[in-house]
Amino acid sequence: MILSMTGYGRGEASGDGITAVAEVRSVNSRFLEVSSRLPRMIGLREPDVRDLLRTRFSRGKVSVVIAVEHDSEGDIPLGINIPAAKEYYKLLNTLRKAVKIQEKISLDHLLKFSEILEVDEQLKQDDQVWAVAQRALRVAIDEAANMRMREGEELKRDLFKRVNGFGQWIQRIEEISQTRSQQEMTRLRDRIAELVRDPAILNEQRLELEIAILADRLDVTEECVRFRSHVKFFLEAADSSEAAGRKLNFLIQEMNREANTVGSKSSDVEIAHIVVGIKEELEKVREQLQNIE
Repeated sequence: MILSMTGYGRGEASGDGITAVAEVRSVNSRFLEVSSRLPRMIGLREPDVRDLLRTRFSRGKVSVVIAVEHDSEGDIPLGINIPAAKEYYKLLNTLRKAVKIQEKISLDHLLKFSEILEVDEQLKQDDQVWAVAQRALRVAIDEAANMRMREGEELKRDLFKRVNGFGQWIQRIEEISQTRSQQEMTRLRDRIAELVRDPAILNEQRLELEIAILADRLDVTEECVRFRSHVKFFLEAADSSEAAGRKLNFLIQEMNREANTVGSKSSDVEIAHIVVGIKEELEKVREQLQNIE
């Protein structure tokens, strides 16, 4: 299955006086990389976030942002550290008397110390908060996954069009190669006939070696057969139900290898131009595959 690694999803859920909004963004990456920004009250839920993402994504750089708000009727996850407030009040009074300041200590002075207002430890990992945030996150993940699937379908159509086009080029290479091979063999026979006129310079071993080298250099049948095989497996993998990004990358590399071999074996100008065209198209396919899961 062709799935893009680019996607975005947003989810919102509410309940028990809590509203959670989750956003999921993903871009291409060789592996699954997850970064998350969570509220303090569910800050220890990062492993749970990663586990949820792994159920839908196998590759990609995914960022998750979750925001949680408490309704006015709901419990606010803050507490007052009364002992700390009393101690700060005493210290400020002592300081006020020491420097002979007439102004009285007010609530504004005490609130400047962050230790007085603290997150309630009992609410910091509240299961109710995580339950609501998890629902929002699941919706966001589903939206991002659907977007990746839709974009993957567009990529699939483009890839199939390009890869199916290789068949005509390979067929043309085989036709040219067969004609070229016959021409080269005719030229070689003429050279042999020239050598036979003067038996003194005829070297049977050298002649056999030249024929063997020429036959090996001109025959690209094996490379064309392997190229077609790679195309077949590419289309099958792209149409399967499994994520195929890595497999498709490998097959494109193998196609490029066969094209290079054909180019090095042939001395025909038209074949050389076809090979250049194939390699240009393979590069375009390879670039597209970088965004496939």
